[in-house]
Amino acid sequence: MSEPIITPSLVLLDADAGDDAEAVIRRLAGLVGDAGRSSDPADLIDGALARESSSPTGLPGGIAIPHARADSVSVATLAMARLSKPVDFGAADGPADIVFLIAAPAGAGSEHMKVLSALARALVRPEFVQSLRDAPDGDSVVDRVTEAVTPAAKPEPAAQAAQSSSATESVPAAQASTATTGAPRRTSILAVTACPTGIAHTYMAADALKLAADRADVEFAVETQGSSGTTPFTAQQLADADAVIFATDVGVKGRDRFAGKPLVESGVKRGINEPDTMIADAVAASTDPHARTVSAGESADRTDDAEGAGIGIGGRLKQALLTGVSYMIPFVAAGGLLMALGFLIAGYEIGSSTLSPDMSDGAYVALNNSLWNLPAGGLGQYIGGVSFAIGSTAMSLMVAVLAGYIAYAIADRPGIAPGFTAGVIAVTVGGGFIGGIVGGLIAGVIALWISRIPLPQWARGLQPVVIIPLIATLLTGAIMFMLLSRPLSWVNTELEDALNSMSGTSKVVLGVIIGLMMCFDLGGPVNKAAYAVGVAGLGTAGAGIAQWEFMAAVMAAGMVPPLALALATVVRPGLFTEPERENGKAAWLLGASFISEGAIPFAAADPLRVIPPMMLGGAVTGGLSMALGVQLRAPHGGVFVMFAMNGTWWKFLIAIVVGMVVATIGVIAAKQLTTREPEKTLETASA
Repeated sequence: MSEPIITPSLVLLDADAGDDAEAVIRRLAGLVGDAGRSSDPADLIDGALARESSSPTGLPGGIAIPHARADSVSVATLAMARLSKPVDFGAADGPADIVFLIAAPAGAGSEHMKVLSALARALVRPEFVQSLRDAPDGDSVVDRVTEAVTPAAKPEPAAQAAQSSSATESVPAAQASTATTGAPRRTSILAVTACPTGIAHTYMAADALKLAADRADVEFAVETQGSSGTTPFTAQQLADADAVIFATDVGVKGRDRFAGKPLVESGVKRGINEPDTMIADAVAASTDPHARTVSAGESADRTDDAEGAGIGIGGRLKQALLTGVSYMIPFVAAGGLLMALGFLIAGYEIGSSTLSPDMSDGAYVALNNSLWNLPAGGLGQYIGGVSFAIGSTAMSLMVAVLAGYIAYAIADRPGIAPGFTAGVIAVTVGGGFIGGIVGGLIAGVIALWISRIPLPQWARGLQPVVIIPLIATLLTGAIMFMLLSRPLSWVNTELEDALNSMSGTSKVVLGVIIGLMMCFDLGGPVNKAAYAVGVAGLGTAGAGIAQWEFMAAVMAAGMVPPLALALATVVRPGLFTEPERENGKAAWLLGASFISEGAIPFAAADPLRVIPPMMLGGAVTGGLSMALGVQLRAPHGGVFVMFAMNGTWWKFLIAIVVGMVVATIGVIAAKQLTTREPEKTLETASA
């Protein structure tokens, strides 16, 4: 840059710049104009306020970095204020007393992002922020800031070494990096792992990254955002972190906590398959002033840093869909199992509607009786009816929850109201599961679009709680009722008719396809798509034999991979490593419980020789389940819900055993006939 990015005339120390963010931005923009770097400060002010309204720029630790591109700005500029009276810029931990206004020319996109990334990277170092608070004059501030945002001031050789070396080789470079005080310390990395169900991938990725961090000798902590709850990072861990890893297939909760941190982002499976590479990338990013960082408010506005994003539009769409499915599954599991329990206690007739044409017998029994007024069938029928009624109520929320959390993943909390409404409308118009997906996407996009409309300061507080939900719900509902109700209903009806009409060969082919999908990615999006279709059919009011057979094929095929690999470790233990043999013991229970993720440790270490045999076994099981006419009325549970199989449980076991044997023979043959390059690679990496 020909001109310095900051000068003493662009620094305010211990100033009272106003009572709100807008006043501070106006004051700093005035400094930029007075310095001759903006021909029209009002243009810069409007851009910064628009950015502030879409996502606040406050960072943890009393810092804010409002920023904008503007035609009136002639050169990339920083204006800084150290406030005597802190002002709220939207940070979760309170107001800011250190504020930087980043002003960039409209055509200097890459320069703008480099400045923002470098400054944010410096601002997460407590010693740097403290040096700004202690600076005696503007010249001292200029010296510290210039050093922080100028690439030449960074240890370039160390950064290059970290980028080009292996995980174990990158440690010396990382440890050679120093804080502004010059004291060497270990690189500190935080990671967040999350998958749609939060059962297996989440914790397997966390363990893999932890082991890789131990090999690389870096400080490491991981937050598993899974089904068993989340223990958030402490404020000290967040402050000390040099880089962040997001290995997730769903949105990261509390993403703004990591604002300004260098970021390495991918799907959760990369955390399982390539943990050493991800740790090495994070170490490299921690010393790179131009590394992609987490922007404040990124969950609602991710376009600013799209150039460096590790996940594109397709990945974001997949994350939104999987987020919806992950929140839907607990409703499905609880509701479906309670319905199955009702069948066990009161018989399958409890799901019919012979007593009342408007509701099932279960709902009729629950609503029209009590412990003091038992039905003719006695206590058993009443308890079964109540269980079935509770379960069917939970299942009825399935599509609304799916749509609501798809919208949430796209637009954050303002998307929930229009998303849930879209899901209810989808059920009302007969759009079913597909209608819920479409409605959730529409609601999320509309809510996100409205959130980016700049509003006056007085209206910003109403935007997320009133304006966005009101307008987004109105627009989404209008589109669903007025434009999409008939098309969605037609598509759903055609799919149901096609499923109900399948018989003979076509039904077996469908079972084969189901089996291939369930075993392709072992709990990933393809697996979840097949599962979601199965439970959606199970939850429809007119569910019958076709839907029950579909669900049986889904569950049977999903149980094959962990069971087959468990069997293989018993039959030929010498083909597996000691950790794999230990995983094989746990895989028996995981497979019996219909948790396909039990096969992931095997597939991650040796995908080419594990996944194809599993798909073959799953295809055999799915086709055989359909051919034998196995029926299942429960959405989860494995062998523990065989009572919900209409007397076809023995056929269910036959289909699983045959597919399991086929998959076991396949994986043993693949391991015997080929060399194990993946294992050698892993051994080398850990040596």
